[in-house]
This record gives sequence, C-alpha cells and structure tokens, in this order.
Amino acid sequence: MARRRLRPTQGPPLSNVSEAETRCGLCEREVQATSRHHLVPREEGGRYGPTVELCQPCHSSVHRFLSNRELARLYPTVEALRAAEGLQTYLRWIKRQRVERITNRRARR
Repeated sequence: MARRRLRPTQGPPLSNVSEAETRCGLCEREVQATSRHHLVPREEGGRYGPTVELCQPCHSSVHRFLSNRELARLYPTVEALRAAEGLQTYLRWIKRQRVERITNRRARR
C-alpha cells in the first residue's frame, strides 16, 4: 500500500501560531486540548448520539470511575455526568489543578 504524502500547510509556521485555549465540557477549565466523548458510549448504541469535548484528565477519569453501561443508562447528558456521585471527589480536585494530562488506569482483573 502506498503511503500518503502530507502537503505543507498554507499560512504562518506552526511555531508562531498560538494555540487557542478551549473549555472542558465537564470541569469547565481552560485547557489546551480536548477530545470528543460520546455521552452514550458507542458500544452501547451511541455512535451517532451527542458528544461533548473533554480534557484528557476528565475523559480518562470518566472511563476510570464509570462503566460504559452506567454511562449509557444513568449519565446520558453532561448535567447528569457532572452530578455523578462517583465523580464528585475527582471534580472538586481537578477544578483546582492546572494539569493537562494524568495517568489513571483500571486495575487488571
């Protein structure tokens, strides 16, 4: 299979372009980057459903503390996700932090 060649972008060099800050949909902090989170996980039928942009710490923590089944059945909106009992301690902590990345993984079973 042939490799695709990337075309150079038009405009100023990337080093001179300032990254626009965005807001996380869960913790509402200003962050440099977000990722798309399906409010109803794709595995549970939410492939074309609503999404929200989350920072990496929030996205990792949502999937760390809540199962896909719980997300689909109990927390299908941002408001419900913010009110999730399992995320309250995390949300109180992250709102005071300036971190962009965290590592939190589920324990091996």
